Parts: sequence; C-alpha cells; structure tokens
Amino acid sequence: MFKQVEIPLSKSKLVLILLGSLAFVAIGFWLISSFITEPLGRHNHILSMLAGFASCIFFGFIAIFLIIKLFKNERIGLIINEQGIFDNSSGVASGQILWEDLLEIEVLEVGRQKFIALFVKNPEDYIKRQTNLITRKGMGMNYKMYGTPIQLGANTLTCNFETLKELVERGFKNYKISGNK
Repeated sequence: MFKQVEIPLSKSKLVLILLGSLAFVAIGFWLISSFITEPLGRHNHILSMLAGFASCIFFGFIAIFLIIKLFKNERIGLIINEQGIFDNSSGVASGQILWEDLLEIEVLEVGRQKFIALFVKNPEDYIKRQTNLITRKGMGMNYKMYGTPIQLGANTLTCNFETLKELVERGFKNYKISGNK
C-alpha cells in the first residue's frame, strides 16, 4: 500500500519570488521610461524598450500568478499517491499525472535551476486538457524545448529539490513494482 504524500506550498518562497518578479517589472518600466526620457543616441532605445516590455509582460504574469496563489490560500502544491502525481505547484501546473502514463523521469538543469522532467505517453493530451490558455501555451513551449510538457520543481514547495526527486522516483518505482506496469 502506497502512503499518500502531500507537499505544501511555501508561502515564504512564494513571497520571495513575487518580490523578485515585481523588481523585474519595475526594471522593465524603468527601461521603457528611459526610452521616452533619454535623448537620442545615448543607447539603443528600441532594444531598451523591447527588453522593458518583455520584462513587464513575463514577470508581470508571474507576479499575477503568485498573487492569485497567495490570496487563494492554497496550501498543497503537490500530491503523490497510488494513482500518480497531482501538480499544483507552478504557473504551468499539470494537474493529475498518472503513473500509467509515465515513461521516464529525468533531471534537467536550466541555468542553475533543476527540474524533474516527466516524459509521458500522451504529451499532447496533457497540453490539450488545460483550460487556462497561458498554462496550455506554457506547457506547449516546455514540450518543444524539453520534449515533455511536464516539469516539476521545488521552487514553490516546502521541500528541497533532492527530497522532491526522491519522492517522485519512489512513487514511480512503487507503481512499477506493484505489477501495474
């Protein structure tokens, strides 16, 4: 029998990421305003303006997601049980991921950030079932870049990456041992 594991969201990590996102939104506004106020020829105004807009849009969406997550007062970020994993930990949270769909688990590192990539039999189905357009687009981009739409990280969870990895691997191993695969 597999004991269900619930990993709470870390409010302190969410607040820190929110503050970082708001700082990048502020930098984006500063870059946009420098385009308007600086005399021509000081620096590449168009590049500055585009970087400012990109920063405001990208980090603005992250900030909105985090504010919603904080005000919804959601407590659980990830559940691991006999059926699989329920992901509610990020802006592109996958929802229910069934063990029976899982083919492989791999650790990815982007910059210095580690993620658990979950390769599934039916990646397009996981993307299509998302009702939120931004989540669907984010998962689609993940699929194109990494070969799977589903990545798990510990950034917003109360556990560290190694603990998360161990729990996911143990759950998948238990599923395979139980004769279901």
